[in-house]
Amino acid sequence: MNTNNQKQFSAIISGGGSGGHIFPAVAIAGAIKARYPQARLLFIGAEGRMEMEKVPAAGYEIVGLPIAGLQRELTFENILKNLQLPYKVLRSQYKVRSIIRQFDPDIVVGVGGFASEPTLKVAARMGYTTLLQEQNSYAGLTNRTLARSASAICVAYEGMERFFPADKIVFTGNPVRSIIEQATATRDEGCATFGLDPSLPVLFSVGGSLGARSINQMVINNLSFFPDNQVQILWQTGKWMYQQAVEAVRAAGLEQWVKVHQFVERMDQAYAAADLIVSRAGAIAISELCFVGKPVILIPSPNVAEDHQTHNAMALVRKGAALLVRDDACGTQGLPQALDLLHNPQQCQSMADAIRSMAVPHAADNIVDQIEAQLNRKNSTPHSV
Repeated sequence: MNTNNQKQFSAIISGGGSGGHIFPAVAIAGAIKARYPQARLLFIGAEGRMEMEKVPAAGYEIVGLPIAGLQRELTFENILKNLQLPYKVLRSQYKVRSIIRQFDPDIVVGVGGFASEPTLKVAARMGYTTLLQEQNSYAGLTNRTLARSASAICVAYEGMERFFPADKIVFTGNPVRSIIEQATATRDEGCATFGLDPSLPVLFSVGGSLGARSINQMVINNLSFFPDNQVQILWQTGKWMYQQAVEAVRAAGLEQWVKVHQFVERMDQAYAAADLIVSRAGAIAISELCFVGKPVILIPSPNVAEDHQTHNAMALVRKGAALLVRDDACGTQGLPQALDLLHNPQQCQSMADAIRSMAVPHAADNIVDQIEAQLNRKNSTPHSV
């Protein structure tokens, strides 16, 4: 990567709603800045969503749109929200048009999430070059629609021509946080960070940045499992069940066995400490787990569009790189499966080798390569602003 190239260009990066969209967006921005320090970057997100906090914390400017998603649970309140959705879409498109006209980017990159649809649709109509980054193995309807006008689609799984024009697909991998891709922590260091005994097995349970109710319930209903089987657990609960988890562990007197955290900042240390990981199957979580190279039990969330987490998980299961436990079965099957794995070091090693072989290094740089390729192909037709 040529960090001495001082060419200046401008880019808009749009999307968010969850860490699975925000982390790749920030990683792409970082790779652009590393290659082109003078580049002008602007993020476009959705008002009230986590990108409005996380992106400025990473040092980038962001503008919010009054956009929201379709509410699938048909309560009276959600029906009212859905009735407002067309108005929010129109307001968002009007605001995006003004933003793009003023910022005048060379390229607009969509990473998924509510804000990416109006942003990329309007950008394409105005004649701007657009690029998609699809994290999942099963592309959602929004990106399948946006692909028609995109110049390139950066993907992380094979077989994506099921969803996108084959001549637009570029395999780049999913960008992951540098703290994971470049991790050097040892298991002893990870155990020391979280007060774990390195002589005993460690299970790391992580349900995404917001937590996963079913995984948390699996742990909280089976706290005696850990001392009974001489297994420690490092448990990221997320915000909503953290206090309940802390109180349950304290009441059972199991602080030695169960280490409760609302959110783990040093994920590199947590992964280093773990002998086995239980995780949701979000695309970015899986991409990070490929770099970690530890045996994994995936429990896909059933509450995502088009069940894409199950598709993500199956891409690993088919290669012997992970086990899958259904969300509605994890309460009874998750921990017994974990114990079986911990007692089978040969299978653990085989799974670790398989998942590590799926890691795609330098994905953010690969995406910037594609941004450069599209800018080089860009014709000189004026934008229809």
